[in-house]
Amino acid sequence: MPLFRSRRDFIRDLGIGAAAMPFVLNLPSLGFANQAKRKQRLVIMFSPNGVIPGAFWPKEEGEKFTLPESLTPLAPFQSKTLILNGICDRVRGDGDAHMRGIGCLLTGVELYPGNVQGGSDTPAGWAKGISIDQEIKTFLQKDVATKTRFGSLEFGVMVPDRADTWTRMSYAGANKPLAPIDDPYQMFNKLYGNTKDRETLASVLDDLKDDLKKVGAAVSAEDKKLLEEHATFVREMEQELKASKSAGIGHKVPEIEKGIKEENDNIPKISKTQIDLMVSSFAADFARVATLQYTNSVGGAKMRWLGIDEGHHELSHEPDTNAKAVEKLTKINKWFAEQMAYLAKRLSETPEPGGKGSLLDNTAIIWTNELGKGNSHTLDNTPFVLLGNGLDFKMGRSLKLPKVPHNRLLLALAQGFGHKIEAFGNPNFCGDGALSLV
Repeated sequence: MPLFRSRRDFIRDLGIGAAAMPFVLNLPSLGFANQAKRKQRLVIMFSPNGVIPGAFWPKEEGEKFTLPESLTPLAPFQSKTLILNGICDRVRGDGDAHMRGIGCLLTGVELYPGNVQGGSDTPAGWAKGISIDQEIKTFLQKDVATKTRFGSLEFGVMVPDRADTWTRMSYAGANKPLAPIDDPYQMFNKLYGNTKDRETLASVLDDLKDDLKKVGAAVSAEDKKLLEEHATFVREMEQELKASKSAGIGHKVPEIEKGIKEENDNIPKISKTQIDLMVSSFAADFARVATLQYTNSVGGAKMRWLGIDEGHHELSHEPDTNAKAVEKLTKINKWFAEQMAYLAKRLSETPEPGGKGSLLDNTAIIWTNELGKGNSHTLDNTPFVLLGNGLDFKMGRSLKLPKVPHNRLLLALAQGFGHKIEAFGNPNFCGDGALSLV
């Protein structure tokens, strides 16, 4: 009997629902998981407003380097980290630097002319092409061996409740921006059911737990433990989100351009919850590609939990001579590094279902930004910090590159998944081919 036939019959006989199916098929003792090739995953994490170069880029090049202050939270994973200095966004055309910074960041192509006016330059619209996360997702979804339930998941943290060039970095195609989901409860519903109220959600969770119990008799003791952990996570997440909702965290996303509403102070909690949901989705193989967008280009979050009352964008415009602003911006980017480190930790402590090692061994996390430096609005030296072994790049290095167009890095990401395209975005910036990082 063909493999696809036995899988179908197994699921049909047990009556497994859609929410539990991907997780069940990953269990090694069912004999399904090891028949597929290694899973590879990509996470692209975005934070806005540039960095303080002296506190972000290592002075040394090569394998022996010291992490500057903003990157110190990554110390436990330094051997799995790759820091790329010298990656430059060469895309020009319509829009100001903030708009092109985020709109061209993952697309590598110009923005359409439009009616959204930035702080300078000409007005602009959406990007003219697909983003690299969606290009890789589409490639993976075409192959039954790498196809997943969602393909990709777009997570957000306090992204404004509006659609414009500053708020979108992922594109399904030209003029097709994708909105991130920054309400954890909404993301939870997407992953585990289509419910619209909490009463119905309880029954969805009960069905999921029942499905996991059905599989229990057919798997090994080790896999039973995985099943129990997954069911426990689902129940704990439901309780946590209920508590958050009653405490006012499950808010409608506000616009954070000028004044920041009280929900701003919930950013650390929202970030942790979204990361936990992402890791759970990877363990269940709901998707192989994800984005995690913090606020937006020109994001003005007030990080009061760090003792900072000014808005992030406001601070980023301060001159280099303002020592207090430099200190605060360094602290802000250090907090973003802490989020990356938390994601890496959660992935590293989660075994790869049906495979070897941990989720981190098969996941590439990329932290980036729309600007190299906030007060100059430069698109040179755009931050790109990679962590994890998902693409088999040579990690544990600090590289200083000679102003490489970022399209070449985007090409390297695609080719790391076996997607052998020769150009991505504007082909004029792909002439030297994919950036070699192996």
